[in-house]
Amino acid sequence: MAVCIAVIAKENYPLYIRSTPMESELKFHYMVHTSLDVVDEKISTMGKALVDQRELYLGLLYPTEDYKMFRKLHNSYTDVMCNPFYNPGDRIQSRAFDSMVTSMMIQVC
Repeated sequence: MAVCIAVIAKENYPLYIRSTPMESELKFHYMVHTSLDVVDEKISTMGKALVDQRELYLGLLYPTEDYKMFRKLHNSYTDVMCNPFYNPGDRIQSRAFDSMVTSMMIQVC
């Protein structure tokens, strides 16, 4: 069950966060940043021990049964990135992306 969907820039700031219920958005914002800290810590400790950076396997980051949801989210994110009026690194303010995420969260809940 998805209660929060977040898109994070490679510099670790949120491009998009959506949660249900909306009152919990601040709590999930905090959880997203905390999770990113864990990933950063794992990458930095593994990076020091390994010579080959391609060996940075983090493990399964999402359940395999949610692959269809991830694929739908990724396709919509790709559509946002292909928009010639979108500047990479800006917050995602696409109504189409937002409605797709909302429909995904309604289907899951």
